[in-house]
Amino acid sequence: MTLRFAYNTNGAANHRLDDAIHLIKAAGYDGVALTLDIHHLDPFSETWAAEAGRVASLLEKLELTCVIETGARFLLDPTAKHEPTLVTADAAGRARRVGFLKRAIEIGGMLSAEAVSFWAGVPKPGVDPGEARRWLAEGLHEVAAFATEAGVVPCLEPEPGMLIETLDDYAALDVPGLKLALDTGHCLVTGEREPAAAVREFADQIGTVAIEDMKRGSHIHLPFGEGDMDVPGVLEALEAINFGKLICVELSRESHRADVMIPQALDYLRGCRRPGPVLAGEQETRRQWQ
Repeated sequence: MTLRFAYNTNGAANHRLDDAIHLIKAAGYDGVALTLDIHHLDPFSETWAAEAGRVASLLEKLELTCVIETGARFLLDPTAKHEPTLVTADAAGRARRVGFLKRAIEIGGMLSAEAVSFWAGVPKPGVDPGEARRWLAEGLHEVAAFATEAGVVPCLEPEPGMLIETLDDYAALDVPGLKLALDTGHCLVTGEREPAAAVREFADQIGTVAIEDMKRGSHIHLPFGEGDMDVPGVLEALEAINFGKLICVELSRESHRADVMIPQALDYLRGCRRPGPVLAGEQETRRQWQ
């Protein structure tokens, strides 16, 4: 089968959204992982619905599909990264996160997104773990039910350091309709499973996949070839389970050279299982941009 690839717009944060989408299309990707943010289809803008309709038309014109991502750093609170979350002690804060995720699902429906991906959040010091899990369960059930009603696939991403950080944490949840957003690099950070093994084990639960390079034990998204990821092994595992959805490249630290990294990442993914050098002049490119 032919695997399908997308590029996450959080790795093109210095580009206008339309420019980023056109770069992704020109490189040859099959889709876009659209991280909703203050400058990329702001879900809190008064004109969000009109903008979503416009972006949907652009994606259709360019024959690109999409996944909606919700990990913007300061979208909900300009003073606190990633806050509030589904495990924030303040009930109004949790409600704001739930409201945002519902809006993301609405946008996902308008864009015919394959999935909407989100994470749990980090409980603040002093928060009772049992309370945090209760809040999380309440939020997940509400969001998943809303997504099911809207015909959109909700996917929870285990995130290192968050309340749900491992695949076992995800597997322990009991939320009807909630799929797995598998970031293969996170397996290297937590050390719980090899990424390819995770693909095979959770094949029937995966709703969307992210891929990048990472070093073991270090949660830093790296360009391919700079970490410990067995990329060919992951791609082979995805082929083995007949994964037909988008595989999303997430290089959120590479916006300053997105014009280089967007095509280079796809070249790597398409060439890494062929014999010989993956990318001509790869080392020269790294020296130039580091």
